[in-house]
Amino acid sequence: MSTPPAREQFLVISALGTNSMELTNILSRASHENRCSVVSTRLTRHGEYSALVLQLAGSWDALARLETSLPGLAKKHDFIISVTRSAAQEVRPQALPYVAYVSSVYRPDILNELCQFFIDHKVELESMTCETYLAPQTGGTMLNATLTVTLPAGTQISWLRDQFLDFSDALNLDSLIEPWRPQNP
Repeated sequence: MSTPPAREQFLVISALGTNSMELTNILSRASHENRCSVVSTRLTRHGEYSALVLQLAGSWDALARLETSLPGLAKKHDFIISVTRSAAQEVRPQALPYVAYVSSVYRPDILNELCQFFIDHKVELESMTCETYLAPQTGGTMLNATLTVTLPAGTQISWLRDQFLDFSDALNLDSLIEPWRPQNP
């Protein structure tokens, strides 16, 4: 009599630390040692800190062992950690991925205005990066943002694009929205 395969479960770990390589190494090693596999990960630097987010998959007992070991690792290696159980990402075969690029003079309200635009149009945010820098000519603070969004099935793309460009013009944003394309290595 064979046992049924264990149902795969997921764990999301968010960690902050000052040494990005050590942080990544410790958490990926702990994952491997506890028979968990990395499904996705992102690492970004923010000032003196690095933020690492991992989604891990494994059996319930492997994830439980890993969860139990994480507070001790965080204390020993001086990083901050948050852990939560997660379900697999839902499959949305009819959803269309798009990327919105925005550049403008920095204002504190730009990100919430962008998010509100997409909320109002029932568009889901998949990922976002935002950076500020000093303009070489003027020394003013500039903003570059890239938002990867998922358009719901049935969205009239030309209408949404026109709405986004009108919205951007009203806020004096230099922007573009186009279909997402995989990055070539």
